[in-house]
Amino acid sequence: IIAVIINYVKRDDVRGTFLDSHFGWQIRTFWYALLWSVIAVLLVITIIGLPLAWVMAVIVGLWVLYRIVRGWLALVARRPMPT
Repeated sequence: IIAVIINYVKRDDVRGTFLDSHFGWQIRTFWYALLWSVIAVLLVITIIGLPLAWVMAVIVGLWVLYRIVRGWLALVARRPMPT
């Protein structure tokens, strides 16, 4: 959560650079991961959705890992992220 707050605070400092797309990428990754995690937790609460919640949690984890790796590779190459 601290990283997202820092992204929002520092976003104006990188506006117009290739880093701006990276900040947006990180912010979108956080909010979508949070959304799907909350949905998974709600499924766990229902008990019936427990198997689906576990599958969803694994998929969300892999998706976040993919976004982190893709972001780092683009950052090292000093390329912007796709929007």
